[in-house]
Amino acid sequence: MKKRKSLTTRETIVVASTLFGMFFGAGNLIFPVHLGQMAGSQSVLAIVGFCITAVTIPILAVIAIGNTHSDNIYQLSGKVGKKYAWWFTFILYLTIGPLFAIPRCASVSFETGVAPLTEGAGTRIFQLIFTFIFFAFVLYFSLKPGKITVWIGKVINPLFLVFLGILVVASLISPGAPVSEVAPTAEYESGALFSSIIEGYGTMDAIAGLAFGIVVINIIRDLGVDDDNDVARESAKSGVLAGVLMIVIYALTIIMGAQSRGLFELSDNGAIALTQLSGHYLGAFGSFVLAFTITFACLKTAIGLVTSCAEMFLKLIPGKLNYRGWAMVFTLVSFIISNVGLTAIIKYAVPVLMLIYPLAITLTVLAIFDKVFGGSRWVYVCVTVLTAIPAVFDCLKALGVSSVAELGSKVFPFYDLGLGWVVPALIGLVIGLLLTVITKGKSNEAAA
Repeated sequence: MKKRKSLTTRETIVVASTLFGMFFGAGNLIFPVHLGQMAGSQSVLAIVGFCITAVTIPILAVIAIGNTHSDNIYQLSGKVGKKYAWWFTFILYLTIGPLFAIPRCASVSFETGVAPLTEGAGTRIFQLIFTFIFFAFVLYFSLKPGKITVWIGKVINPLFLVFLGILVVASLISPGAPVSEVAPTAEYESGALFSSIIEGYGTMDAIAGLAFGIVVINIIRDLGVDDDNDVARESAKSGVLAGVLMIVIYALTIIMGAQSRGLFELSDNGAIALTQLSGHYLGAFGSFVLAFTITFACLKTAIGLVTSCAEMFLKLIPGKLNYRGWAMVFTLVSFIISNVGLTAIIKYAVPVLMLIYPLAITLTVLAIFDKVFGGSRWVYVCVTVLTAIPAVFDCLKALGVSSVAELGSKVFPFYDLGLGWVVPALIGLVIGLLLTVITKGKSNEAAA
């Protein structure tokens, strides 16, 4: 293929659409809808905060991979150190894989499709049967990938977006209550911006973006753009386009969630709220279409995640299991965890996300500005170490360790807002830059 400097407008749209499809699974809707219910009249601030961590950081993560010309997240995080890179990649893939994201796919499908039909009778048994069938399909297509994932991507995902569009329009035309009249929950009454920033962690898209970046780069290279700088620029263009679409959908679904409080009580999770809204505005048939499209969209996502995790663990732990073995392990673990229920999965994911998200954010930002400080390892190490300390505190706080929460509030600024890592990260940046200048000066003196 002839090498060129840039993509055509049509190709940019195709790449952006692919990136959007990777980020925006059906599960992503459960967070903005539920966020809208909690934020109520504070929805504008909630939209801003949520989009920072659910859109801006994930898109920057994709750009970061292109900017540093990395082949994968393991190579990018290797700028901190080899051992750190191994553990960071290990935890990241378990998070977007068998511990949380893959089980969530099955749980979202069950909550929107089967749970409303059981009316509480034998729900656990139905959940076990449903998730067993769901993961049987996941394993089959992970071991024998074929046209099913392409078909789902080309047919089910567009169908789902059309259906979502109809639901959003119906909700906006006939709202349950004006957003301005919906009272926010206690935590969103005075801290909507910061609470929604943390809520955005739940999408896991910032850490997924570090894994998806190389996929986008490979697509761009396959289209004939080969120079590293050109690839980085085109990945940024496609990322911005995908990000704009995500912001629009998130904003509309947050508003839809807020308006739903005029019809329903605050739900335990967004899947329940989405099912209630679908039944109210579109009737039984609408609920069926929602369940059908979400199930197949989540199936496609789960297959992709099992495949990605199995391929990465072949590299992280060579010689232990083959691809088939890892795929079976991840599917089995996901099946077991999926049966604890969606609300529990979301709850248990919080401590891990509070630990890994700050590290993913700082790694992303450093990678974006890598050329500014010459890719100095001092900067990467100092920022990462000082970010990790409050991140560990946040993790323990999320686990309910009250003594840690009290100490963290005294030591780290903005700790009570879930952003205790910000100031330490900035201090690490200053220390890293100073050490870079000092060591560089000593190297020049030695050379002279």
